[in-house]
Amino acid sequence: MSWSSSLPTSSQMRRLLPGVLLVALLLALFHETAVGMVGIWMRSETFAHAFLVPPISLWLIWRRRVQLARHVPRSEPWLLLPMALTCLLWLVAELADVNAATQFSLVLLIVLSVPAVFGFAVAREITFPLMFLFFAVPMGEFMVPYMMEWTADFTVAAVAMSGVPVYREGLQFVIPSGNWSVVEACSGVRYLIASFMVGSLFAYLNYQSTTRRVVFMLVSLAAPVLANWLRAYLIVMLGHMSDNKLAAGADHLVYGWVFFGIIIMVMFMVGARWAEPDPPQSVPVLASAERTRVAPDSRTWLVVFGIVAILFATQATMWRFERPAASAPLALNLPDSLPGGWSAEAVGAGAWVPEYANPSAVSHRTYRNGEQRITVWAGYFRDQGADRKLVSSTNLLVDGHSSQWAVTSEGGAALAPSALTERVFTALLRQPADPKVEPRVRLQVAHLYWVNGRFVGRHSEAKIQLALSRLLGRGDDGAVLMFSTEQVSAQFDRAPLLAFVAQQLPALGPWLAAAASSGKR
Repeated sequence: MSWSSSLPTSSQMRRLLPGVLLVALLLALFHETAVGMVGIWMRSETFAHAFLVPPISLWLIWRRRVQLARHVPRSEPWLLLPMALTCLLWLVAELADVNAATQFSLVLLIVLSVPAVFGFAVAREITFPLMFLFFAVPMGEFMVPYMMEWTADFTVAAVAMSGVPVYREGLQFVIPSGNWSVVEACSGVRYLIASFMVGSLFAYLNYQSTTRRVVFMLVSLAAPVLANWLRAYLIVMLGHMSDNKLAAGADHLVYGWVFFGIIIMVMFMVGARWAEPDPPQSVPVLASAERTRVAPDSRTWLVVFGIVAILFATQATMWRFERPAASAPLALNLPDSLPGGWSAEAVGAGAWVPEYANPSAVSHRTYRNGEQRITVWAGYFRDQGADRKLVSSTNLLVDGHSSQWAVTSEGGAALAPSALTERVFTALLRQPADPKVEPRVRLQVAHLYWVNGRFVGRHSEAKIQLALSRLLGRGDDGAVLMFSTEQVSAQFDRAPLLAFVAQQLPALGPWLAAAASSGKR
């Protein structure tokens, strides 16, 4: 492709035409995925930076126009295979309602279109601008629980080393001047993603050496994590020493962003000391024989038509599995009794319920056997979509801003007896959330999913089962079961709760299957 330092000529525009048309068609056919991605940018502060990604990527490509002029594009038909596999990934992710995977697939299709239509020589010249597009995919929130835990670990340890007595329970801790908690905004994920994006851009623009670029990108990953830990510690100590007159309420978030800005500025100032100048550029002159190859040839259009066929086949397959019209209301009533002598009674006022958005049906009952009480909460999901999902990052045991309950620990456990292979997730909740208030009610919780006629524990496995269920034409029905009981002793013993779960699953499976068959038209 012949490029110049000025605006593209008409012949260059004709050569760009296949790629431009292909990207436009991609965005049109996968518009729901694209719109969903932009919607996340708009409502999430964590990913608001993504609005800058497409224009920055286009600007970076424009900067390489002189280098691009050295290459005559040559389409690569064999890339139709990885594009077909990417479409398959999008299809499975769409069936399983995994938004991050569908959005990643869309960006990957756009990136693969460049070497497929224009060849690898062109793609290599703009590798970074193409890879930069992946910063537009809203990914990274899976790190929030881990980074919250690491932030709490560092903050509590640092406060204790500073000579301040501290008592910790989960993500909440108490010091003499007040109580603190690590919430999602304190995890540092926002700082990490923003730092990695701008750090990668800085490294690309200021260094020519691959080693320097990689090192600076690694620094841009490590710096915000360490800075967030230090920020959390300083805010707690500032609040403690000022008797909570400073760094309280929303102030600590403002201080956090100011501190993060200073860290980024220092990182750039240090990184600029090793900046490397751009190599001299020259505008190549193509021979007349090369100019004749500037216009799109038949092979290029055949590749484009092949990609278009794959895209339409993907959408046609998705239309085949489109969700049916909304089903009739379904009845979901837990049994009056369960095996082992467990009888139902009314759920107590103020009982804990999980934060699950918009289930199709809910049933909530407490079962008693002698002095032991265990509460079962069942949420059933049908006709799943953006506003109703069985497995979602917004479905929580406890809202992070709740003043009633707090999660103090989480983990996984295999059920006994050995005849059962299901795995459940367990948690210990505390009420009230304020650790200084007594008495505190501690609640043991076990939960698992029911999808496609079987129980599964892991979120990822539930997603896979949902996709398989839809591929097999069985719909998208699924349920989540929550078992909770009050911890009466100081020692955490989840064996009785897990034994109850293992005992009841053989009876609850057919009950859920009966619910699945009800309400369907």
